[in-house]
Amino acid sequence: MITTAKRTEALAAEIKSLAARKNALILAHNYQREEVQAVADYTGDSLELARIAADTAADIIVFCGVHFMAESAAILNPGKKVLLPDPTAGCPMADMAGPEDLAAMRERNPDASVVTYINSSAEVKALSDVCCTSANAVKIVQRVDARRVIFVPDRNLGSWVQRFTDKEVILWDGFCPTHERFTAADLAEAKRLHPDALVMVHPECNPEVIDMADEVLSTGQMVKFVRETDRAKIIVGTEEGMIHKLKSVAPEREYILPSKALVCPNMKKTTLEKVHAALVNEGPIVTVDPEVREKSLGCLRRMLKLS
Repeated sequence: MITTAKRTEALAAEIKSLAARKNALILAHNYQREEVQAVADYTGDSLELARIAADTAADIIVFCGVHFMAESAAILNPGKKVLLPDPTAGCPMADMAGPEDLAAMRERNPDASVVTYINSSAEVKALSDVCCTSANAVKIVQRVDARRVIFVPDRNLGSWVQRFTDKEVILWDGFCPTHERFTAADLAEAKRLHPDALVMVHPECNPEVIDMADEVLSTGQMVKFVRETDRAKIIVGTEEGMIHKLKSVAPEREYILPSKALVCPNMKKTTLEKVHAALVNEGPIVTVDPEVREKSLGCLRRMLKLS
């Protein structure tokens, strides 16, 4: 009888073989399922994966993440075939900012630069001055040549950035539903149960949660932190897939998920079966309108330059 573990192992091997034959690069965000992260060529946060996508010599990019990530890879690589294993894997936060509303906001604030979180659509990026990620948002806002900044779409990340600049940051009223479900009460209980644990949280969390943390870090920064810290026990305030990544780089530490709500249903839509099907069929393909791509490419390139 073939066990589930054996089937997973065989499917992962077939995926690796297919990717090699087709000169395909598999990228997986840190929030993906463990087995999807394990089969990827690279795992990382949005900034790391954007840089890898921009530099790859692969013919095909299989992006195990959500739509805006694959879309960003398509913007940076117009000659490549970018595949999203599950085309329904979207981002509710990205959907909270539309191009018409952003255009209206720009009209009301003509002297403000628009800094847009990478968690956004290509159409919104096309209307923005520069992109950012959670890893570089503070640096990007500090470096843009404007005293007033419209920050789109995450109000929590924007609020975090505001703490480090004397510029006026105009917040869009968007948020990550997964991080929003993680409350100060959840964290207080985790701290009560684990008083010796260090607390690190993602800047997409509510300000009340951030105020209770020892470290506020992007997922890429979390990886660097656990490699270097001497703390044995860490409460991880972000999507639960991150714990697999942290264990892979610093397995000697104990990681505690402070809330069962820290699961992104869209990030979990990608399975090994869907990755395999994407490679076999070379689809679903993510494309971007050429005019939108040209405008949004400048936004992404300015981010990579400023960061």
